[in-house]
Amino acid sequence: MNSSATADRLARALAAVRAVAAETLRFFNDPSLTVMTKSDRSPVTQADIAAEGILRQELLGAFPDDGFLGEETGSTAGSSGYEWIVDPIDGTKSFIRGVPLWATLVGCRRGDEGILGVIAVPALDEVVYAAVGGSAWHVRGSAAPTPARVSKRSSLGEALVCSSAFTSFDHRPTTMGGPERGRAARDGLEEACLLSRTWGDGYGYLLVATGRADLMVDPLMNAWDAAAVETVIREAGGRFTDWQGRERIDSGEGIASNGLVHEAALEILRRSRSGG
Repeated sequence: MNSSATADRLARALAAVRAVAAETLRFFNDPSLTVMTKSDRSPVTQADIAAEGILRQELLGAFPDDGFLGEETGSTAGSSGYEWIVDPIDGTKSFIRGVPLWATLVGCRRGDEGILGVIAVPALDEVVYAAVGGSAWHVRGSAAPTPARVSKRSSLGEALVCSSAFTSFDHRPTTMGGPERGRAARDGLEEACLLSRTWGDGYGYLLVATGRADLMVDPLMNAWDAAAVETVIREAGGRFTDWQGRERIDSGEGIASNGLVHEAALEILRRSRSGG
């Protein structure tokens, strides 16, 4: 691993995220915001498109041989072995409604390995970022970065579990267990954990990385949702896997935890999948 190349990319990612924050906040709570519908019936706004344009320009402008995958503009192949994977506004539905829990996610991978991640929540002025081997760091406003560390709660009975929307468990594809298994997973987690909250999207992962939540579970997840949080959670001392415990971002699902409650949560998810 080239630590200098990683450090250069992390510095550029943080600068790009700051530029995106200024742009997205300009549109946030704007009554004239234009909302469109994509082919999958999910919403997209001019803020999403403008923000991804900034990320593409800033990141590929600095590293033109890198690949790029964005939720709104698709993929561009690279030749360097590095690939940026971004979600300009993770939580567009929250953004549209004026709820401040949306995030900008920027991850970078080299081959099959995540090397850095940034989770920024502009409306709350919070950022968590990490690079492999460099730990995870939390920034609030203009304060100096402080270490981001997961919680030490070791029991699901003490845990706060988050999800982007617990109703999304009802939409699990048949190939992933179907709605019935999704509901079983949701019910099992809610019964086992002390608290369940839908502080979702990137914000839920930020809460896990900073020790305020213990578990974040997504039944439906794309690579651009997972690439940034994978590295952040691991460098903060936690675990990120799919529902089968595999360390990957392309399974269509994800679970992040402080590591201590991970296996117990996976067991609930495995039982729901098998019908046990």
